[in-house]
Amino acid sequence: MITASISVIIPTFKRPKLLYRCLTALYRQDYPGCFFEVAVVSDGPDPQTEAIVQFFAGEYPDFCITFHSLPTRRGPAAARNYGWRRTAGDLVVFTDDDCIPENGWLAAYWRAYRFYDRRYVALTGKVTVPVRDCPTDYEKNVAYLSTAEFITANCACSRGALELTGGFDEAFPTAWREDSDLQFKLLTGQIPIYHVSDALVCHPVRKTSWGISIAEQRKSMFNALLFKKHPELYRSRIARGPVWNYYVIILASIVAALGFVAGSPAVGGIALLVWAGALLYFIAKRLNGTDASLSHRTEMMVTSIAIPYLSVYWTIRGALRYKVFFL
Repeated sequence: MITASISVIIPTFKRPKLLYRCLTALYRQDYPGCFFEVAVVSDGPDPQTEAIVQFFAGEYPDFCITFHSLPTRRGPAAARNYGWRRTAGDLVVFTDDDCIPENGWLAAYWRAYRFYDRRYVALTGKVTVPVRDCPTDYEKNVAYLSTAEFITANCACSRGALELTGGFDEAFPTAWREDSDLQFKLLTGQIPIYHVSDALVCHPVRKTSWGISIAEQRKSMFNALLFKKHPELYRSRIARGPVWNYYVIILASIVAALGFVAGSPAVGGIALLVWAGALLYFIAKRLNGTDASLSHRTEMMVTSIAIPYLSVYWTIRGALRYKVFFL
């Protein structure tokens, strides 16, 4: 029996076409001299994805791939933990089902791992996000992945580092902040994180529905959990403070409503002007350098009205849920 040098963990759920594209890129890895295994972990029962993995294993019998499934949905953090704990590679490499690793991806990580020669070490590669010159607001946000310090789309940890930190915190039930939490645990444990510039992964932007930014606000709840666990690192590496413009918009709208109801049109009018000014600033910021189509501009204006209220709502929900003072 050959022991794998690298274990690649891919969490997934009901995205078989994306997964197949990722697996195809992994099969094409230029990785001589060592052996790697791939563990696909479904976040819940997913017969279609299981069939894709079985088909892939049958088509490429020299490709060491296994399929695992969580009994119920628990999130990508739990899926990744399940995967790395059931594999044997000295180096555990993570990517996502919507990513396309370049051919030399694993070879670059293995060279770096051997060069640093440490039991406790983490590595992070480079993510490219192809977008248009004038992207949509959503595309612009996804493109920030290319400058992120440490993300699960493209990172690796020695098995010792994962065992020491416990891996991913499964209290993060969605794909948000669970990678930053692992990064912060590595930093707190003084485990070095080295950047491997030639470990390349492409992260194409998926098509989304109109108004996706409304649903995205729910993620704000998990910022509170990350802040509770790592307050200093959160403030130095994620956000130095609240999005004060949101609170100005909300407070101004409340004062305006109370002013008009209480029969003080002057107070209500001034507050309404403040609300409009803060909102227009927010809209202009989102529109800057983005798609100029009428549909996109309309989407930005409509969703910008709702986002401050929803973002603060979910932030407060997170603060209450995780019992931490967080704005």
